[in-house]
Amino acid sequence: MAALQDSQPPIAGLSGMVRYSPVILALLVLGIPTLIRLGEQSWTKEIGAHGPIVLMTGAWLLSRRWDAMCEEGRRGDLRITIPVSAFSLAAYVFGRAYDFLSIEAGGFYGFALALLYDRFGLRTLMRSWFPLFYLAFALPIPGWILDRVTAPLKLLVSYLATAVVDPLGLPIIREGVTMTVGPYQLLVEDACSGLNSLVGLIAVTLFYVYLLRGAGWRYSLFLTALIVPVAILANVLRIVTLILLTYFMGDSVGQGFLHITAGLFLFGLSLGLMFLIDNGIGRFAFRERAVVR
Repeated sequence: MAALQDSQPPIAGLSGMVRYSPVILALLVLGIPTLIRLGEQSWTKEIGAHGPIVLMTGAWLLSRRWDAMCEEGRRGDLRITIPVSAFSLAAYVFGRAYDFLSIEAGGFYGFALALLYDRFGLRTLMRSWFPLFYLAFALPIPGWILDRVTAPLKLLVSYLATAVVDPLGLPIIREGVTMTVGPYQLLVEDACSGLNSLVGLIAVTLFYVYLLRGAGWRYSLFLTALIVPVAILANVLRIVTLILLTYFMGDSVGQGFLHITAGLFLFGLSLGLMFLIDNGIGRFAFRERAVVR
């Protein structure tokens, strides 16, 4: 009788929400303080500005799959649910107690996945893998990963930006990530390294491919592989723009309002390039390949 009860799928609709109200309440109690901290710390910075967008669109994607998950789902194995939940809760408590926001948010994310696995089972979660994977982009990147990844990116975009500006005849000298142009000295910080655009572009491009294109995995991989060079190109253009603004209009202009708008403009440019590739070069190339076959 117990085995027969466990094999029944979760109830969809309002009755399912009532049945799972303790679980939903637990997620709200743990999640709301974390979301507030994310809004106050990570999502207010340029590196995490995409977080709220990813959270809302990811929740919307998951809601589209909810009824199907309720119909298809079977209870997961408690031998997996319990240790994963315990580890995630321990990470959540540790991160919150010692002010490690990335660990706290990661612990909450893991606990939510454990609860979904317990209610719907592995097979159902695998069928709904993209919304769950996509929501992970709303999590803040740990500082040690940020430092390691941004270091080579900062060197690369600094070198490329100097190579672009130098033929223009401007007096520019580069030492590592520090560039001296005329009387002004510019430092390429983490926000200009390309990582912020990289994370946001990956999230937006994956959302675009999944929702609008309905493409196969080869074409999706093709677009995703182009995100890195596009993000680096956009950030090189951004730094070149800031160098020119600073040299010709002064440090107050280059580091003021136009510093922020240049970043927003070039992020939009990156997205435009991705969409152009999709609607032009990429689609044409893959159509040609399909014709040859």
